[in-house]
Amino acid sequence: MQQREPSASESYFWPSVWAIALHVLVFGMLFVSFAMTPELPPSKPIVQATLYQLKSKSQATTQTNQKIAGEAKKTAARQTEVEQMEQKKVEQEAVKAAEQKKADAAQKAEEAREAAEAKKAEEAAKAVEQKKAAEAKKAEEAKKAAEKQQADIAKKKAEEEAKKKAEEEAKKQAAEEAKKKAAEDAKKKAAEDAKKKAAAEDAKKKAAEEAKKKAAADAQKKKAQEAARKSAEDKKAQALAELLSDTTERQQALADEQGDQVAGDFDDLIRMRAAEGWARPPSARKGMTVVLQINMLPDGTITNVSVAKSSGDGPFDSSAVAAVKNIGRLTEMQGLKPNEFNPYRSFKMTFTPEDLAL
Repeated sequence: MQQREPSASESYFWPSVWAIALHVLVFGMLFVSFAMTPELPPSKPIVQATLYQLKSKSQATTQTNQKIAGEAKKTAARQTEVEQMEQKKVEQEAVKAAEQKKADAAQKAEEAREAAEAKKAEEAAKAVEQKKAAEAKKAEEAKKAAEKQQADIAKKKAEEEAKKKAEEEAKKQAAEEAKKKAAEDAKKKAAEDAKKKAAAEDAKKKAAEEAKKKAAADAQKKKAQEAARKSAEDKKAQALAELLSDTTERQQALADEQGDQVAGDFDDLIRMRAAEGWARPPSARKGMTVVLQINMLPDGTITNVSVAKSSGDGPFDSSAVAAVKNIGRLTEMQGLKPNEFNPYRSFKMTFTPEDLAL
């Protein structure tokens, strides 16, 4: 800490104190000396003059004497005044010294107050400096934290950019590979399409040949069916003729026998006619069996066909129902007697793919 220069009042403080102390000591010694001095007889006037009033004295002498007396009185008054002035001077100096002491004390108190205020101001300034230092430190730490955060953000951003770039590169590479693979797949697909097209052409050609063969087979089959139908009709006509030509007993026996045969013949006729209009579904397989409920009028008209027991394959069942419905009307039924026709009003028939593929 820098040493403070003493003020003017501080410079005169101790000399003034010593001067006052010296005066007090002198007055004390004077007082002691006066107290110890023995009583002396009243002093006599130094100038003893006897005035004789003579009539013969002139006015000038009288004036001279008066003047001398006045001078003596003035001298005594002056001595007294000097002593009073000295006393007053001493008192004034004492008062002055007391005032000076009081002023010095006030000055010292003021200086102490100023020093305290200065110290307080210094402490406040120091506190302010410390606060500023703390704030500066805090600001520095905040700055460092912000810089670190910025650095972290920049690092994270760089990592994200690098990751994004790597992903873009990976996507680009994947796209190129996908493009390459797509080209290879397209080439492969083109080859497969060409192969399939060739196979389809071959299949089409083969199907056409098979269709041609099937048409020929169907024509031959239809021809055979027509021959079978004609043969059955001939047999039926012959049986009926024989039945009509016999006696009553013979007719009854033949009727029972011929009834079963006629029923069998009509079942075969219905299967043959249904086979003519049957469209084989792709799902039809050997071993499938469907039971159809058929309703018919006496003139041979089929009024209703429904599935009584399914084969388990819907398309085959539907194809069998459609094939029977397509018969429409059996004119051969018109020659039957009522008791012979009654079984055909509502009856059931079993169909298999083999029955419909005659």
